[in-house]
Amino acid sequence: MPLRKRRYSLGTRLFLSAALSCILILVLAGLGLTTFYRRSAERGFDERLSVYIKELVADLAAPPETERQAIGDLGEPRFDLPLSGWYWQIIRLDGDKPNLRASRSLVGGQLPKLLDQRIAPNSRGLRESYVSGPDDRMLRVLEREIDVGEDGRFTVAVAAPADEIEGDIQDFRLALTMTFVLLGLILVSSTLMQVRFGLRPLVRLRAAVGAVRTGDAPRIAGEYPPDLAPLAGELNQLIDANHEILERARTQVGNLAHALKTPLSVMLNEAEAQKPASHLARTVGTQAAVMRDQVQYYLDRARAAALSGALGGTTEVVPSLEALLRTFMKITQDKGIDGFHSVPETLRFRGEKQDFEEMLGNLLDNAFKWATAKVRVSLEEGTGEPAEPMAILIDDDGPGLPGEAMAEVLKRGRRLDETTPGSGLGLSIVVDLAKLYGGEVTLHRSPLGGLRARLILPSV
Repeated sequence: MPLRKRRYSLGTRLFLSAALSCILILVLAGLGLTTFYRRSAERGFDERLSVYIKELVADLAAPPETERQAIGDLGEPRFDLPLSGWYWQIIRLDGDKPNLRASRSLVGGQLPKLLDQRIAPNSRGLRESYVSGPDDRMLRVLEREIDVGEDGRFTVAVAAPADEIEGDIQDFRLALTMTFVLLGLILVSSTLMQVRFGLRPLVRLRAAVGAVRTGDAPRIAGEYPPDLAPLAGELNQLIDANHEILERARTQVGNLAHALKTPLSVMLNEAEAQKPASHLARTVGTQAAVMRDQVQYYLDRARAAALSGALGGTTEVVPSLEALLRTFMKITQDKGIDGFHSVPETLRFRGEKQDFEEMLGNLLDNAFKWATAKVRVSLEEGTGEPAEPMAILIDDDGPGLPGEAMAEVLKRGRRLDETTPGSGLGLSIVVDLAKLYGGEVTLHRSPLGGLRARLILPSV
């Protein structure tokens, strides 16, 4: 089964793109600032270590005749604490003299020589790196190579725990993360407000178009920004053109109906006027009546086809239904048929009132014609939600129809009982009108024992 592609609204697209852009920028800025702070923290830490290197170099380079303090007396107690993480060492690179001097904190150990690791010195002549210390702690090491002439060549190294740098960086990262999270929330909230404010005219335009579609307003009203005002104007012109076309169609259908019905009525009257009626008069009268029914059928269908595309046509279902029930109960009062309904008051049909009453009237006429004691109209459960199709059920307690005859009776001109009056066009008119509105009519066995007509139509 293929996956259905998710569709996002314009507002959601704008908000997500802006929010993701803000988050991406903040993440990149956070990474950049953390990297910059790490380098700054390392430079500050290296400055502290380089001071100790300078003191050690000064002790080595001092002339023998000068009075000087002992080498390694740097005034930092941690250089004397065993495995404190603060270490210094001096290694002679030439000669036969003792080649290693180190702080007490090394406890006989030795720091790796950066010279042997081929690490290039920086612009100040210092080699810098991270190494593992005697107690497996990570150390920041600075090393310098010096030449004191006859006294020989030495490497002077100072190390300190790297976790002091990492602690500063972690504190900075935590503060930066909290700041950027707060800033991100502010930016996302402001983006949401901007998107809602910016798209508010579109929301108003959509509501205005919906009001026209449901018949609550004849045209799109209100003022819109300069970039939306032309669209609203074009839609109004489209609505006006639609109404104009429909009005011309109504006029032409009315003219055609008058032009055809008048000659047919004359023919019927002349045929009925002959006393006694000849075979020709009876034939003319019968065929003229058939022609009149056929003309009425196609005129109704043409009118419905024109009106089904109209914008803004809506009909309240219950008032029309109750009026039709009262009419048919009055017509069939000698049979004592009771008609009732359970359709909700809020139900509305998206279409013309005349078409709805013609469809429902034909179905009720058929139900009251065959019912024994009652006719019930209801709304099928789960239908009729706003903008969703509704299914109206018309049930009677009459004899019903066999299964094979239910589809046959919906065809134009088909009548299963020739003893009852009618042309056989009523149900077919309902079928055609329902199709014009995108609906349908089906027949089923009714729970009341008779026939159930299921009419599906668009709702508002």
